[in-house]
Amino acid sequence: MEGAATPQAPLSDARKRQIVVGVLTAMFLAALDQTIVAPAMTTIGQSLGHAQYLPWVISAYLITGTAVTPLYGKLADIHGRRPILVLAVSIFLVGSVICALAPSLGALVAGRAIQGLGGGGLIALAQTVLGDLVPPKQRAKFAAQISAVWAAASLAGPIVGGVFAQHLHWSLVFWINLPLGFIAFAMMNGPLKDLPFTARPHRLDIPGAILVVAGTSAAMLALSLGRMTGEWGSAEVLGLAGAAVFATLGFVWRVRSFVEPLIPISVLKDRVVLFGTSAVALGMAGFVGLTTIVPAYFETQDGVSPDIAAMGLIAMGAGAVIGAAITGRKMPKMRRYRMPALIGHMLSVAALGALAASVSSGSFLLSEVLLFLYGLGLGPIFPIATVSVQNAVAQHDLGAATGLLAFLRSMGAAFGVAILGAIVLGAGGGEGAPRAVMAIDPSSFRWAFLAAMLSTAAALACLWAMPERPLRDTMEPAGPPAE
Repeated sequence: MEGAATPQAPLSDARKRQIVVGVLTAMFLAALDQTIVAPAMTTIGQSLGHAQYLPWVISAYLITGTAVTPLYGKLADIHGRRPILVLAVSIFLVGSVICALAPSLGALVAGRAIQGLGGGGLIALAQTVLGDLVPPKQRAKFAAQISAVWAAASLAGPIVGGVFAQHLHWSLVFWINLPLGFIAFAMMNGPLKDLPFTARPHRLDIPGAILVVAGTSAAMLALSLGRMTGEWGSAEVLGLAGAAVFATLGFVWRVRSFVEPLIPISVLKDRVVLFGTSAVALGMAGFVGLTTIVPAYFETQDGVSPDIAAMGLIAMGAGAVIGAAITGRKMPKMRRYRMPALIGHMLSVAALGALAASVSSGSFLLSEVLLFLYGLGLGPIFPIATVSVQNAVAQHDLGAATGLLAFLRSMGAAFGVAILGAIVLGAGGGEGAPRAVMAIDPSSFRWAFLAAMLSTAAALACLWAMPERPLRDTMEPAGPPAE
């Protein structure tokens, strides 16, 4: 464990920029691997066989990555940011090598699960390290950069993965992680040694960690099986769902009874943390869920080719990046900093309502405009929720709070993909079956847009209920929060 903090000269702007570039590169790694593999799936199936199990190549990464996210946050609060971030990068790169050299689909799925064990830490720890660099009032610009990284990964992943799979070799979608990972490590390693860290007596809640991992894994497995088979009432799906509920109840009991739970009770009770993390989870459910059905919508309703349909997502991603970037720049100067997210979510709700109403129009341009407005309105939630949550907790709980935010963001995305996918594609046999997009009932898209609208409206309600505390110019809260 890193020792107690000693007096240190403040980090120079150049060293801070070096850390920022390094952690954003690490986050880009984790985000890229959620999108780069999908275009190579057909080629992987032809090379390794057992195509019916291909969806597990994606699901294995999401399951392990989501399950371990809160654990990384707590470990970073106990041992410091640098050793845990180095551990996450190392695990991720080991998993990448296993994937690239996989002789069978089973080995590839195992490698993807190991990748997820590292990738889940990269996402949470990158945000935590950025939170260590500057006081909350100045963090919004970093939160906007994080949104830009996610959007860049969402756009670059399918393009790069498709080029590698079609013109080179599918293993390159994993080999590319090695140079990126070494760049991230080289950029961060030196400066992170200078990052102030005060060691405090901590106890890692092992039973609580086991319950979180077990409950999250069971829930994600249930969602993945239901999505792939379309049999949501099967014994396997219901059994896993029951196990997830049981583990979740056990974790709630553990949080209330253990002296130092994985997620501190003070963090969970804070209304900013409660409503801020809930808003992000609900917002991501609609956003990520839509990325899985919008290409099929364009093909079915607007009659465009599959490549144009996939490119149609650029408008939604660009809107989110613009909304986050503008908010990130303006947020430090705003007293009522929730306002961009509140107004933006109203815009997003209206755009989704218009999409649902215009399903039968067959206008690609109109759909693109509405998706851009939806993304533009949703974008502000990312810097505002991240900064608000980090602003609400003490520095020694920053890792736990940020880990909780990343965890619920991933869980919201998983539920959104499962629910919207089930509404549109469920009747066709789920994710694992060949998708005949032209046979999809147009009314299913209307219901999917309405479901996304409901999720966005719920996120708006959470934002409205989230207290708006003044953003601190110091690293620690001055005292107990006053609502």
